[in-house]
Amino acid sequence: MTPKWRSRFAKRLRNGGSFRLLTTMYRLKFWRMYKFFGLAAEVKNKYSKEHSLSNNVRFGTSFTPQAEKALEWKDYLSLFYVSEEEAFALWPSVCREQVLDYMRKSEVVIKQLLKVLMKGLNVNEIDETKESLLMGSMRTNLNYYPKCPNPELTVGVGRHSDVSTLTILLQDEIGGLFVRGNDGDNWIHVPPIKGSLVINVGDALQIMSNGKYKSVEHRVVANGSNNRISVPIFVNPRPSDMIGSLPELIENGEKPIYKQVLYSDYVKHFFRKAHDGKKTVAFAEL
Repeated sequence: MTPKWRSRFAKRLRNGGSFRLLTTMYRLKFWRMYKFFGLAAEVKNKYSKEHSLSNNVRFGTSFTPQAEKALEWKDYLSLFYVSEEEAFALWPSVCREQVLDYMRKSEVVIKQLLKVLMKGLNVNEIDETKESLLMGSMRTNLNYYPKCPNPELTVGVGRHSDVSTLTILLQDEIGGLFVRGNDGDNWIHVPPIKGSLVINVGDALQIMSNGKYKSVEHRVVANGSNNRISVPIFVNPRPSDMIGSLPELIENGEKPIYKQVLYSDYVKHFFRKAHDGKKTVAFAEL
């Protein structure tokens, strides 16, 4: 990656944190991950909140049903990675190996992206501690948006920004993802491009970059004609990490605009309420 390209890349993320990468490594196994949603209801329900053996494996619908005025039109399987041993013990066997392979291959892309992003902040070295802060935990969601008989009455996913450092999104050819434009008044469709990944900056990176990189507000519309599937990997700090404006930025004379917050507290605040745009970020503001 040339210095000129790195500069353009960093500038793009300061103006709005979403972009694409072209890749060919995932397409064949993409569809195999979705065998889970074809299983019998009683099999899928073994992984529901009420029956799952671990909070790290969760099958559900909508986002925060108890707080939503209208339920989101989707099913999901959420898999928090702890170790391969735990994955083989707890994740559904029908999709386990495909998800693990997707995560392993994505890690190469993630590390390269974070290297460029940190250089854009004049942080030229990512040591083990910094790497752990930026990508110390990962969660992969398998999202299934069934065809909706009345799409005008609901949404696939409400407007929000992710709490992650980065989100790596693989989507099918149906479309339905929209990001909010820089002016804040319009929504821009992100049409699927075969062989591409959509990369979104999350709140954690906005906070750690002291606002230099902006998390992207996005939503998914319900579809009245086709089923849709997507696979986001959420690249996160560890739950026990404190996140705030990076010390390298403050040492260079910047005034911090975010306080240090426990990442697990930030995530809990996000999940307590219905999707509400980018309001979660205020939780960390000074």
